[in-house]
Amino acid sequence: MRLQCFALPTDRSRLKFPPKSIITPSISIFFTRTVNFLRHHPENGSDGGEWSPEESVADVSYWTKKIHGLCTKDRNVDEAIRLLDALRLHGYKLHPLNLGSIIHGLCDARRFHEAHCRFMLSVASWCVPDERTCNVLIARLLDYRSPYCTLRLLVCLFDAKPEFVPSIVNYNRLIDQFCSFSLPNVAHRVLFDMKSRGHCPNVVSYTALIDGYCRVGNVSAAEKLFDEMPENDVEPNSLTYSVLINGFLCKRDFETGKALMCKLWERMKGEMDPSVNSAAFAHLVDSLCLAGSFHEVFLIAEDVPQGQSVPEEFAYGQMIDSLCKAKRHHGASRIVYIMRKKGINPGLLSYNSIIHGLSKEGSCMRAYQLLVEGVEFGYSPSENTYKVLLEGLCKELDIQKAKEVLQIMIEKEGVDRTRIYNIYLRAVCLTNNSTELLNTLVVMLQTNCHPDVITLNTVIKGFCKVGSIEEALKVLNDMMIGKFCTPDYVTFTTIICGLLNVGRIRESLDILHKVMPEKGIVPGVITYNATIRGLFKLKQANQAMDTFDRMVRNGIQADSTTYAVIIDGLCDSNKIEEVKRFWKDIVWPSKIHDSFVYSAILKGLCHSSRFNEACHFLYELADSGVSPSIFCYNIVINTACKLGLKGEAYRLVTEMRKNGLAPDAVTWRILHKLHQNEMTQSLPEDLTNQPRDGDQTSSKTSNPVTILEPPYAFPFGKRFICLKHGFKTMKSDRSRPSKTWLKASTAPLLRFVAFFIDISNSYHNIHVSVVSQPYLTGLVKYPEALLRNIVHCSNFHIPDLYY
Repeated sequence: MRLQCFALPTDRSRLKFPPKSIITPSISIFFTRTVNFLRHHPENGSDGGEWSPEESVADVSYWTKKIHGLCTKDRNVDEAIRLLDALRLHGYKLHPLNLGSIIHGLCDARRFHEAHCRFMLSVASWCVPDERTCNVLIARLLDYRSPYCTLRLLVCLFDAKPEFVPSIVNYNRLIDQFCSFSLPNVAHRVLFDMKSRGHCPNVVSYTALIDGYCRVGNVSAAEKLFDEMPENDVEPNSLTYSVLINGFLCKRDFETGKALMCKLWERMKGEMDPSVNSAAFAHLVDSLCLAGSFHEVFLIAEDVPQGQSVPEEFAYGQMIDSLCKAKRHHGASRIVYIMRKKGINPGLLSYNSIIHGLSKEGSCMRAYQLLVEGVEFGYSPSENTYKVLLEGLCKELDIQKAKEVLQIMIEKEGVDRTRIYNIYLRAVCLTNNSTELLNTLVVMLQTNCHPDVITLNTVIKGFCKVGSIEEALKVLNDMMIGKFCTPDYVTFTTIICGLLNVGRIRESLDILHKVMPEKGIVPGVITYNATIRGLFKLKQANQAMDTFDRMVRNGIQADSTTYAVIIDGLCDSNKIEEVKRFWKDIVWPSKIHDSFVYSAILKGLCHSSRFNEACHFLYELADSGVSPSIFCYNIVINTACKLGLKGEAYRLVTEMRKNGLAPDAVTWRILHKLHQNEMTQSLPEDLTNQPRDGDQTSSKTSNPVTILEPPYAFPFGKRFICLKHGFKTMKSDRSRPSKTWLKASTAPLLRFVAFFIDISNSYHNIHVSVVSQPYLTGLVKYPEALLRNIVHCSNFHIPDLYY
């Protein structure tokens, strides 16, 4: 019986095979790779001569073990395929065990697509394994999660072996995969085929299919399937109810959802498998959180309607997990209080995720409170949570609480105390408190916690950040004379940056050129980049370029960051011609340049009022095979908009699209600002003189509003609003002198009017006119009341459409 009900995404709904009698030998060899035959050398104890394939090819058992060993033990499926190809060229008949070994080997190598193809070619050559082996191989291929590939394979098997019936487990997995790809209609056909082949769908089949229909929003079909289950002697389990409830919640039908929840609690009491109840409860809580029904979650936590059907600790832990995934960490902490009232301690992992989430949200004080309470039942934060919480407390400048958190972590067994102190020192740097840095270093020494180079580098960075360069130099000197560990290149780079920040150029260069080589540390590109950047900030362009030349002489290869820093510095020094020479003679020949370098050049040209040169440079990059990023285009488009060059701005957008880039939110915001500025300039100077309700005299002298003309788009979610190009002032209509006119195509009219909210607040009489154009089709008239609600006007009128 053929699988007639599937519509595969190909021109052929199933593969057709020629009769067995007319299959040619070339088709029968389904492994099409052609390689030289590798002769087998016998093991020790044989005669030592090369074996003749005609004499030993009949040893099926030996070659089956050999191929199986290559696929499983040696993990060399390619060698197994080469050997099998060579054997078949010498008359070896493919055994189903060989096929199984090859398929499993390809799947182990994550080459699922090739495994599907080889299985189908095997079937085409009439080498079909028995039913059990076929089901085992199909189960392995289903791990690929490509249901259409597996479905094609099943069609081939049905054609070649009509009596073959996949197992119900494989059918259920295939249904679930189609549903996960939002294809419940195809999954439903698989269900029909299952029935036609003698299988009775079980509760798993129906639950998977109901979930698929709920995913695509077809709740009526899901409900119909749910009603069909008792007719087919299949009783819905707890998970089936939970899946259907999710469908109603997604459709915002909370009343039906609540009614089904009551039935779910009753069904849970009669469920024999506790794991099904746990899965159903977890799915239900996730669905409620996704639907925003957090109050229902809190009611479940307080009333416990599931009773003893679900273990309490699991239920509360699932609520905390779902609320944390929904970014409701305060709500999760409320669940903790409910648990503590009942004498149940929350899981340490769940409790840690609450504190971590609160710290990242900025609610570090609440997180600290929970931390103190958690210590009572043995909780201590993870290292990552400890870091996030410390940073939050230090941003709030609450050093005392940060110290208490530090003490909790220090008392934790098995921790690296130096690392814990390093995290604390890095957080203290956010407070610009050099005294606390020094005090913490002293405490470490007093408690026999030896600081490492990371500790001292963090302290030096903190001193340099607040300008206490002398303190930083003292720490460096202690490191150099042996009191602490030896400084590394990070230490010297930090000191150089600190010296340059306070304008001590000579000392920073001495450290770079003398001290570092004396200590056996060769300055790297990162150190040179930091030095060059600092010199340019101090307007020492010549010394910065001398440092770059010295870096090149010392054999240090510059990177794109080096070039971007130099170009930025030269542009800030108004040395555009030198930037051009630097690009032409050094950067471009080096082939080390990226979007940061291009952006630096474009910003420099635009800020130097060389917009045309920036455009030419951008076009030359594209012509040279370089793909500038969206940031490069946005820089030039922004300059064009500031200069009021609307045509050039849209030309750049067109060029961007030709190069395969789509405008992003920044691009649309720039263009939006351009049109907004033009509209503001075209408005009447005194908006207070515009007509008001009942003011007939002033309404006769109202001026028209400027409107949009060339193709332009405003961001609106994931869609864009296409309007006509440019601004043009319409002549006042003598018959309606008190009306202000807006002209746009009707399709985007609703959003177009919303764009003029700021203008409409200044006008009490607005008239929207839709003007027909040859290329405008599908004009839609929006309800006048809806537009009036968006544009707050006392007299808002839309005329009938005319063509």
